[in-house]
Amino acid sequence: MSQWIFLSLCDQARCPEEIGQFIVEKTEGNLSYDEQSIYRALRKFDSLELLEFEMRDGNRGPQRKYYSLNINGKKLFHAFLENLLLPLYSDNYVKLLQDAVKQLQ
Repeated sequence: MSQWIFLSLCDQARCPEEIGQFIVEKTEGNLSYDEQSIYRALRKFDSLELLEFEMRDGNRGPQRKYYSLNINGKKLFHAFLENLLLPLYSDNYVKLLQDAVKQLQ
């Protein structure tokens, strides 16, 4: 869930409901998380000083917290993407996975 929350915050600040919608949309409905799980993760990231937030008027009812990555969060997620995630999607790795799928049929 962490990578999806960070991905949702790369381009704009979002409230937990919008983060959940982003995840469902980008995974074409294959992943979804309840808002409480998203809130717990956001509180954890906030306590690690990876996020910042601002209060904004919500679509319905009271103001809501809109979260974004702070400089520490951006640096951490950049390092994660560059050093851990992107190498997994190299052509060689994808071919290795495709070959494994064929062998397991």
